[in-house]
Amino acid sequence: MARVHTILNFFSYFIYLIVILCCLTSYVSANKELDEDNWREILEGEWMVEFYAPWCPACNALAPAWKELSSRSAKKSLSMRAAAVDVTKSPGLSGRFVVTALPTIFHVKDGEFRQYKGPRDVDSMLGFVEQQKWQQTEPVPGWKAPHSLQMSLVAEFFKLSQALRSVHNMLMETYGLPTWGSYLIFAIATIFIGALLGLLLVCIIDLLYPPRRSDKVLVTQAEVDRKARGDEDQKEKSDDEDQELLNDDIVDDAEAKTSDAEKNSPSDTSEDDQEKPAAGDVSTNKEERTEVRKRRPRKAD
Repeated sequence: MARVHTILNFFSYFIYLIVILCCLTSYVSANKELDEDNWREILEGEWMVEFYAPWCPACNALAPAWKELSSRSAKKSLSMRAAAVDVTKSPGLSGRFVVTALPTIFHVKDGEFRQYKGPRDVDSMLGFVEQQKWQQTEPVPGWKAPHSLQMSLVAEFFKLSQALRSVHNMLMETYGLPTWGSYLIFAIATIFIGALLGLLLVCIIDLLYPPRRSDKVLVTQAEVDRKARGDEDQKEKSDDEDQELLNDDIVDDAEAKTSDAEKNSPSDTSEDDQEKPAAGDVSTNKEERTEVRKRRPRKAD
């Protein structure tokens, strides 16, 4: 009788152990933590991924439903698995997935990512997977996919920002620096690094595209002075020619006025009023009238 009682106790302990293992398995599968090292596991198969933070009240309210989602999925023999990402521990993943609000849920099917924006109860999330409602949602475009090159660069920037924040907290808490002191150190470091990067960029450009050398002729100072004197002499000569032309114009105007006065004087016309001029005189007058002094062309100023 004691032996039968011992066997019954053994079976009862065994059953309890199986139940505990099942509960632990359900808990682990519902809370599979993703980080920078293992997140690529979700590129194969079907997953529901939650992004949360311990300080987020909405994330804490969603935690029981998220645990139940994995257990009920296993009971229904669905291939879907649940996972979670703590953005405080893996800031690079939050940048890679462009997470701007918490909690954020993604449905992943064979490397295609879709953001789940429906109700956050267990039945709605299971129906989204079981009834394949995810087909009605547009997938994330390829250039924005978490495993693309550009999003990998964004993830690195998020990591850098988290590292800088850690340094900022260390400077204030460990070394007792004020906030403005920490910001001043970051500003000086930013200027210094920017100058180094600019110098490096200029060197690379000069190496790839060297500047063209222009064929320059060296001129001595004596030649420059000689050329300047030549320009001055040329200018003086031009001024003299202009003055000479001006004097010639004045003389021409005076002669023209004198000839007009002589032609119009009464002594010249009194004796010739009654008789006609001879043929030679007519020709002479015509020659005098047509005779015009040719002026030298004036240079333009």
